[in-house]
This record gives sequence, C-alpha cells and structure tokens, in this order.
Amino acid sequence: MCHIPIVPAYCEGVKIYVYRLKFRNRFRQLTERDGLLLEGEAGWGEVSPFWDYDDATAANWLAGGVEAAQVGYPTQMRDSIRVNETIPAVDADTAYALAADSTCQTFKVKIADHPQSLAEDLARLEAVRAAQPDAKIRVDANAAWDVATAVRHIRQMDVAAGGLEYVEQPCRSVEDMAAVRRKVDVPIAADESIRLDNAIEDIKRMDAADVAVLKNQPLGGVRAALALQDTLGLPIVVSSAVESSVGLRAGLALAASLPELPHACGLATSRLFERDVAANPLTPIGGEIAIRDIVPEYSEPVSAELTARWQSRLRAMWEHATRGGQVSGDYEFMGGLR
Repeated sequence: MCHIPIVPAYCEGVKIYVYRLKFRNRFRQLTERDGLLLEGEAGWGEVSPFWDYDDATAANWLAGGVEAAQVGYPTQMRDSIRVNETIPAVDADTAYALAADSTCQTFKVKIADHPQSLAEDLARLEAVRAAQPDAKIRVDANAAWDVATAVRHIRQMDVAAGGLEYVEQPCRSVEDMAAVRRKVDVPIAADESIRLDNAIEDIKRMDAADVAVLKNQPLGGVRAALALQDTLGLPIVVSSAVESSVGLRAGLALAASLPELPHACGLATSRLFERDVAANPLTPIGGEIAIRDIVPEYSEPVSAELTARWQSRLRAMWEHATRGGQVSGDYEFMGGLR
C-alpha cells in the first residue's frame, strides 16, 4: 500500500521556458517535440502536452510539472530503473541497428503507424528479434485496431517477434480490449484507457488488462499516479510521454517510488532526440537509468510564433488547473529556453 498526500503546489516565483527538440526519426507522425520547462524551489519540471489535447486534459500535465518544480518527489525505493529501448516506426534495417546498439534487454516496438503497416510491422519485429535473440519485446498499437484486426495482427506479431511480452492498448474501448484479451494468449496492457478515459473501474470489472501503464504528466504528477496503484491492482509499467530528460526525471521518480516494479519501464526515450535539453541526458547504461537531477541548458531555436502559442496555452491550462485545485499562485513566463 502507498498513501502519499496529493498537495496543490503554490507557484509563486516559478519561471517557465519554452523548449524545442528534433527527433532522430519520425515519432507519432512528428519530427519535433516542444513544451515548457519550469524552474522552481524544488528543481525543474516539464509540461509538454501534445497539441491535439484540450486545455482541460493538458491541465493535468501542468499539475505534474508544477509538482516537480515546487514540491519535489516522494522517497525513492531504488536508485536506478530498468528500462526498455523504444524502437520507432522505422524500416527493418534501422530497427535492427537501433536494437543491436542498445544495452537494454526489453524493446518496445511501435507498430500500427498507418492503416497498411502490417508488413512493415512484422519486418520490424523480426529485425529486433534478430538483433536481440534473448530480449523481451512488447508492442504499442496506440488504440489503432478493432477487435478482429487486433486479434489477427497480434497473433502474427507474436510469431514475428518470437514471443511478445505484451501488447499495449490494442483497441480504444475497454470493452474491445477485454474481448481481445479473451481471444489471444499475449498479455494486454492498458494506457489510454487509464490516462485519457480514467476507466479504471471498467478495466477491473471487465478484466480487460494484465498490465497498467502509468505516465507521470498525463496523470497529474508522481503523487497522483502513485495513488492509482492500489485501485488498479495490476503490475505497473512507468512510461514516458516522450519528454525531455527533465520530464523523464519525474517518470524515474514515479518508478522509484513504487513498492514493486516487475517490468522494465519505458523511460529511455531521450535517445529519440538528436540532442536533449541536458548535456548529460538520462540514458541507460547496462539497461538501467541511474536516478539523478537534471538541469536544462539547450533548446533548438524557439520562434516568436511558438513562444506566443505556448504563452496562450499556458494561460488556459493555468486557469483550468487553478479551478480544479491542482495549482495556486502565479508564474513568470520567460519565453524560449536559451
């Protein structure tokens, strides 16, 4: 059991900067990542909701970043976190090279990048298995399939991968995930059903998942995410929301605070960027990331247009989070990170 109080963070004096980074390979149809970095009394936090999320949803991300910057993290139970390598939706040769170069023993392979991707997905999985014969392989469908498609594709991918550890969010609804789980032998992990739908009771009632994926920012911070573990009653995998190392630090804090951590966590995403915000980013050594604080010092140039967009969005997020009792006080918007 883990009972950690969730306290709204008072934000007077928090400085907020805009950052922008480039991906090495296209990820989630994106070539760049941008967001906000918060400097407060406890250190640094990140707020980087994707642009297709509404302000109410993004307010949770703001609460998580404010918690990191102003409150800090709970007592950690471990000093390093075992992580998986993330393989984007790249061609098979690139997937092989990325996997072969990794020290991780678990690989999360992105699939279902477009409606006709199956042949590419199978080749990518075969390549990762060829590069890492003894590794665990998991896939993330990002809720792309209906039940029939999920069952058919999972069975083929299980063969191509030489066995899958689990499939993350194969379908959008909990009902469909439960139906898939009854039809396949591969374990099912829930992500969007938790962080977007808050359908925890439905997941339990329908026995729809074997694993719960928790992401710090979308759930409102480390303490809010920790509060879900007893309710879920499932093994937890802590995953990145494709953040910079500042955001990954909070994910590591969440993973380090869990009483049990049976699976590798999806927190090695710093290497997806050409260059991270920190000179010494949080990357795995021997398949684990040592927990340490991060101070950002780099960003790709931030345009006046991007700065204005984030300033407007920050104002809207702040209003939602204040009304919801997640934050209080005020902040200082500094513009682009230099």
